Amino acid sequence: MKQDVRILLLGEPKVGKTSLIMSLVGEEFPEEVPSRAEEITIPADVTPEKVPTHIVDYTEKEQSDEVLRDEIVKANVVCVVYDVTNEDTIDKIKTKWIPLVNGNAEKGNKVPIILVGNKSDLRCGSSMETILPIMNQFSEIETCVECSAKNLKNISELFYYAQKAVLHPTAPLYDPEDKQLKPLCVRALSRIFYVSDQDNDRILSDAELNCFQKSCFGNPLAPQALDDVKTVVWKNTSDGVQDNGLTLNGFLFLNTLFIQRGRHETTWTILRKFGYDDNLELTDDYLYPELRVPVNCTTELNQFGHQFLQRLFDKYDEDKDSALSPAELKNLFCVCPYMPWGAEVYMTVPTTDEGYISNHGFLCQWTLSAYLDIHRCLEHLGYLGYPILTEQDSQTAAITVTREKEADLEKCQTQRSVFLCKVIGPRGTGKTAFLQAFVGRNIVNKENSSSAFSPYSINTVKVSNQEKYLILNEVDVEVEFLKASDASCDVACLMYDASDPHSFDYCASIYKQHYMESNIPCVLVASKVDLPEAKQFHGMTPAEFCYKHRLPPPLPFSSLFLDSTSKTIYNRLAWTAMYPHLNGSDMSSTSFWLRVALGSAVVAVLGFAIYRAVVRVK
Repeated sequence: MKQDVRILLLGEPKVGKTSLIMSLVGEEFPEEVPSRAEEITIPADVTPEKVPTHIVDYTEKEQSDEVLRDEIVKANVVCVVYDVTNEDTIDKIKTKWIPLVNGNAEKGNKVPIILVGNKSDLRCGSSMETILPIMNQFSEIETCVECSAKNLKNISELFYYAQKAVLHPTAPLYDPEDKQLKPLCVRALSRIFYVSDQDNDRILSDAELNCFQKSCFGNPLAPQALDDVKTVVWKNTSDGVQDNGLTLNGFLFLNTLFIQRGRHETTWTILRKFGYDDNLELTDDYLYPELRVPVNCTTELNQFGHQFLQRLFDKYDEDKDSALSPAELKNLFCVCPYMPWGAEVYMTVPTTDEGYISNHGFLCQWTLSAYLDIHRCLEHLGYLGYPILTEQDSQTAAITVTREKEADLEKCQTQRSVFLCKVIGPRGTGKTAFLQAFVGRNIVNKENSSSAFSPYSINTVKVSNQEKYLILNEVDVEVEFLKASDASCDVACLMYDASDPHSFDYCASIYKQHYMESNIPCVLVASKVDLPEAKQFHGMTPAEFCYKHRLPPPLPFSSLFLDSTSKTIYNRLAWTAMYPHLNGSDMSSTSFWLRVALGSAVVAVLGFAIYRAVVRVK
């Protein structure tokens, strides 16, 4: 909504433009009227809409055409004043003043006009019979007010309607020629309807209507008022009322009726409550509320965010199978101007056997969004109506900003629930298979293969009986060494191919360059342990390297055997991220993980031996 209103008064000489301004300010008819009134400003606290209002007079005698053009450009609304007793001043409305104001303006960008019939005290009847054809000819005319500067009749109303034409404009909402809502208005009101339809039955029940009414106007409707509204819609539409509730068409009709009856402010109150500006676009303040995230802090969904998203999931899970099919997901995001999640989401989070996003996977994806791109996450929550449905000031109420990592290290504990692990290693090591195994998929099985690719996967793991989110990020190795930004994370997973003699050397160099002197803990993973192990062409074996640098020994991984062995690795990564201060500080823990690694290796080797034996039998 505009922060102030600028009203310009135009019209033929002697129609009473200056007298109207003087009567408004002085609250009495002036004995002496100057040729032109100076620009006046009415403070916000004395205007009905609580917005400062500037009123500008114009006279042809004192001001040039250039000044007039400049004033028209600056004006938010123009009041064309005519004398109700003088037909010539009425004719000049359509032949001179309206073409002067909007002659070169495109449809939709015209300055709103208020017709003002002054000197009504000198005429018994009304001039409206003459004015109505003009109003029908020019769609930019908002209304016509007959008034009298002499007896102060309708003076305040005149300037109220002028304010209203600016603050609650008709042009963005309604096409008077087609007598219907404009497409952008339909789009905005449709989103509002879908957000307010809390049970997703495509009908606004009495309870939902009252919730909507209270959210927009502060008070619910009385039962009789609700019935009256539905009766009006029912009488005027064929499908506006269904199962004693309001359909989308009924909701759109109701707003059309408000506008046609001059109650634009009702529709604008609804639109602005749901975040729309004068151009019917969601404002930046609504979509991107300010959220300060200091360096080395992260962003997570809190309990309010999780509760909202769980309600959202339940609303759109129409078949109640605890999963969202592609159609259900599309329905959920119908209030967004674009689909926020692409095909890669099905490679990023846990899915059902049918390949649908599970309830758990849905929350995982939102957790990932909040961690990686908080501004985009806030935008999507805004589209989905978070602040309206939760009665919060903004979407930031759904987010927690964690304390700095340095503080966690000093206190040797953390309250964070989301941790980032960078998975680094040469190409062909099996990093993608490692990420997919984390969300329960085996890419060796061609039936589950997908052309989509995601560098991320996210799931939950239990650490010290606490459920934490772990994000795995596969780093694309374009060059021999990583950039510093690529190395930053909560824990680094350095992966090498146990069957490739050159593979470990890369991990050793990455560790020395980026992690040896840092506070970021590291875990080494030996992949493809189902293949014959090759001697690594490095100065020492991987186990010796880990011992020297006080790292736990390499953990074995094979994409052929997705069992408790793999789960041990992910738990180890999450544990190391959660307790980075213990990294390498206790060699007894190293011996423990050595036993785990050796046990896992034995299981993997035995498993592979059985696998080959089965193949031979076949």
